[in-house]
Amino acid sequence: MEGKNHDRSEQVALDNERFLRKLRDRIDKVEIDLPKIEVRFQDLHVDADVYVGGRALPTLYNYTINTIEELFGSLRLSPTKKRVLTILDNVTGIIKPCRLTLLLGPPGSGKTTFLKALCGKLDHDLRVSGNVTYNGCEFSEFVPHRTSGYISQTDLHTPELTARETLNFSCRCQGVGSRYDMLAELCRREKAAGIKPDPDIDAFMKARAIVIIALALEGQERNIRTDYVLKVLGLDICADTLVGDQMRRGISGGQKKRLTTGEVLVGPAKALFMDEISTGLDSSTTYQIVKHLRQTVHNADYTIIVSLLQPAPEVYNLFDDLILLVEGRIIFQGPCNMVLDFFTLLGFKCPERKGVADFLQEDLARELKVPYDKSRSNPAALVTKQYGSTSWNIFQACFAKEVLLMKRNAFIYAFKTTQILVMATVSMTVFLRTQNHISVTDGTILVSSLFYSIVVITFNGFAELAMTINRLPIFYKQQNLLYPSWAFSVPVWIMRMPFSLLETAIWVFLTYWVIGYAPEVGRFFRQFLLLFTLHNMAMSGFRFMASLGRTMLVANTFGSFSLVLVFTLGGFVISRNSIHPWWIWAYWSSPLMYAQNAIAVNEFTAPRWRVLAPNSTESVGTIVLKARGIFPDPSWFWIGIGALVGFAIFFNIFFTIALTVLKRKIILLYFQVAQLLVSQLLENHR
Repeated sequence: MEGKNHDRSEQVALDNERFLRKLRDRIDKVEIDLPKIEVRFQDLHVDADVYVGGRALPTLYNYTINTIEELFGSLRLSPTKKRVLTILDNVTGIIKPCRLTLLLGPPGSGKTTFLKALCGKLDHDLRVSGNVTYNGCEFSEFVPHRTSGYISQTDLHTPELTARETLNFSCRCQGVGSRYDMLAELCRREKAAGIKPDPDIDAFMKARAIVIIALALEGQERNIRTDYVLKVLGLDICADTLVGDQMRRGISGGQKKRLTTGEVLVGPAKALFMDEISTGLDSSTTYQIVKHLRQTVHNADYTIIVSLLQPAPEVYNLFDDLILLVEGRIIFQGPCNMVLDFFTLLGFKCPERKGVADFLQEDLARELKVPYDKSRSNPAALVTKQYGSTSWNIFQACFAKEVLLMKRNAFIYAFKTTQILVMATVSMTVFLRTQNHISVTDGTILVSSLFYSIVVITFNGFAELAMTINRLPIFYKQQNLLYPSWAFSVPVWIMRMPFSLLETAIWVFLTYWVIGYAPEVGRFFRQFLLLFTLHNMAMSGFRFMASLGRTMLVANTFGSFSLVLVFTLGGFVISRNSIHPWWIWAYWSSPLMYAQNAIAVNEFTAPRWRVLAPNSTESVGTIVLKARGIFPDPSWFWIGIGALVGFAIFFNIFFTIALTVLKRKIILLYFQVAQLLVSQLLENHR
């Protein structure tokens, strides 16, 4: 079986080589220059502030002390106890197009930070100095995350999608780049020269440049670019298998790693930075992937640098250039066939350490002194648009993905529906009314039942918190390259409304008549409208809390505290008349206050509650409302509706803003901090 798979992989590699050669021959016949990207970095230096020793441990005590210390530090009242960790130390070099570059270094040497710095994806908490240019252009002159592609070590994918659907979504959002313009120019020159192209190559290029988006918009499951990447990465055998996660069976770890690579390869980026793409792969698979990258670099003029950990000799021989990174410093950069001579001269034959490396560094320094001629840069090489497709196409892609995810997660929504059905049954039996008594006592019981409805509907949206947090890592990965924050938040908001409508309808239709609320049909539908609005507001609020916390622990803690505060000061646990003046602002800020007022007014302004109470000039309904600190004015129903709609819009807008502004916190590897501790111990010993 292994022999057959190996032979199949070899045949795919040979077919791909012939195909790329035909593709390049067609372009060369009409003398079209493909876009090339030369990446230069000079004196690139990256520092981070970290806690060391016991203060670096993630305990509750450390978190509290660190937060207080940062607060006092921002006010300049106390010096920080963080230490400076140098990740990259003034590295300089050039990564040329049409040459496959290998990045080697031990764990903790700064390889990931180096690759992220080259593609403009460094965390804002890091201090960065130096210069990185693409074809002589600074990052401010183009959009680096669209011009380049970064392939992370971590394999973050939506588990409910198949491998094909994952690549289709990535392909649809990234668009075709400059391929359409290049194809138009190619066809024009061929027509002028009377050249008839190869029909297979012509069909592929047209499908890749034109039909790829049209197929996606029409809802087709296949497109030629995705099928091509699936084939060369060996993922065609699991193309229609779910990606899966810890709770859902899916593709293997090695296939997920290749899928991570494929997400970038389906796009138009021509500068690729690949971080540990061989983790979890056998040597044969790694060889085939690197061989495909070599073919792409040499035939399509890509700029690719790949970080590998202990590659096999046959894999190493596929690379043209090598960069050795140790403790944040580049100790060698040059052709792979010169590295052995460098180490021989460095360690044994040349005590003065004057040899190949010095020659390479001197030659590199001379080349860096000559600025890159921007006139040599193809206009299509650097991308100046923020995203690869129009806003409408991106929205359609994200909306279609959300619909598919809801179908795949149907069990969760069915469980939530069953849950509210059970709670409605409990409410019906607890507040069951067999007689229609109109008294203050009966009114107090109905107020309690209305508050219970508000509590159940609000907590039914709590699941949004966990579901959102589970999706945040994938969102942060795809945010810059594929779509903006609003394209993620708006489809979620829209697609939750039908389920909110269903769950609210189940609750109201089951409980309204059994509990014995006002019999008017209009009041029935008004209670339904209010609870539907409340449910949407609650789900939007929990999504907002998830975007603020970004981790399950923080979000749950913050969410629970907020709920306790909102329920306590919402007007039922403590009536408005009993709240102290210094807390009354919280009462007016609580969404549940508006829901409680609106739903109570809808019930107790009904005709049957307008009966005068014994020994009183006020109706029974008015007495009940005033006893609970609720405003008896009927207009408070629409005030409550407007307030809940306002809160829902507010939460969704700030949910989108939080997704845009707040990022994942920087995580330094343990051995990087350990490296700092060792250096400090050595300094103290000296």
